[in-house]
Amino acid sequence: MAAGIGLAFQANNPRQIRGVPEYPTMITCYLRYEVSPDKLAEFEAYGRMWLELLPRFGGIHHGYFLPSEGASDVALAMFSFPSFAAYEQYRKDSAEDPDVHKAIAFARETRCFRRYERSFFRPVLPNEP
Repeated sequence: MAAGIGLAFQANNPRQIRGVPEYPTMITCYLRYEVSPDKLAEFEAYGRMWLELLPRFGGIHHGYFLPSEGASDVALAMFSFPSFAAYEQYRKDSAEDPDVHKAIAFARETRCFRRYERSFFRPVLPNEP
């Protein structure tokens, strides 16, 4: 699953992200948004902002997933960090970033989503001990 959503793992060590030392505590953040169906274009623009922002802080973005069939008010996003500590550092550093402030302001101004929830996961990958 992880390789199918864009994680770049080393062939000989599926838990190691290319260019990042091995961290056995890699985490993936799963975001579930309640979106405004009439504002999907705005939500997509918001998502594209984060696709560019997150790598600046050491994360790997796996993309945004917009409604297609079924519930039209649910969108998803996933991104990973090598550890929870790296995620916490991203939260601290991003709080001071002017481009992050612009993305947050854009979401508030457009009201492209009503709410979101965040969950954290660790991967179970093939060939792990």
